[in-house]
Amino acid sequence: MAAVFNRLLRFRDTGGKIHYGETDDLSDWKGKQIQVYSGEVPWDLSPTNKKAEVAEVLCPLPEVPLFYGIGLNYKRHIEEAGFPVPKHPVVFIKPPDALAGPFEDIPIDRRCLDMDYEGELCVIIGKDCKNFPIGDDPLEYVLGYTVGNDISSRFWQMPSQSGHQHGYAKSFDKFGPVGPLIVSPHVKSIQNGMVDGIPDLALRVLVNGEKRQSSRTSDLLFTLSDLLEHLSRGTTIRKGTIIMTGTPSGVAAFLDPPQWLQSGDVVEVGIEGLGSIRNKIIIE
Repeated sequence: MAAVFNRLLRFRDTGGKIHYGETDDLSDWKGKQIQVYSGEVPWDLSPTNKKAEVAEVLCPLPEVPLFYGIGLNYKRHIEEAGFPVPKHPVVFIKPPDALAGPFEDIPIDRRCLDMDYEGELCVIIGKDCKNFPIGDDPLEYVLGYTVGNDISSRFWQMPSQSGHQHGYAKSFDKFGPVGPLIVSPHVKSIQNGMVDGIPDLALRVLVNGEKRQSSRTSDLLFTLSDLLEHLSRGTTIRKGTIIMTGTPSGVAAFLDPPQWLQSGDVVEVGIEGLGSIRNKIIIE
């Protein structure tokens, strides 16, 4: 789908008003004047000649219908987990209240044990999609790409607690921070190395500055066409939906010993060309 923006930032200005604006920067927006759009949602924006000063960077979407999460979608992650290669995408859902901003603290209920990070390339759907046929252009449905962290309580993901269901462990409030930008798939630097809707980008996760995950998105097993075809089978994917495409190797659960997140830990997820999110874990 055609978008009016390249790199879109949602922010609050010094007067408290919320805007979408265009930026070439991947960080350090506070105090800068940037060109703003008219409109309240990113699929319905119009250019203006106005500028506003960034006081606070916000979540790039004010709300989402839901998240689709994809498990076991990086080849090296499948190897470290020791699971069979899936024939179809492994799907779970995060609810709307899992949404969080790129720099928000993440409150964790004390009963959510064995906390883990999962850095992910996220695809934001820009128009409704149902029964996507393989062979169509998946970019027709893509508003843009952003960075995400599929925060997970592994205690609630273990079969003894979950009955082999992923969703509950990943569905608590603010367990889906995303941002800081929405980057159009038509940005030339994003198109380099793109295969079937997935750009080839470096992804890295740091915990308190220590590298935990490092990969390229080219290690993904299923393409975007694969995901759209599977997720939209008899089902409408609503615009604004976020598809979290999977996480690479290096999650806390498979380190020896596991390196669970502790209260006060800061998790930074960065993807080449998309920027970085940074969230502090606060166990209540």
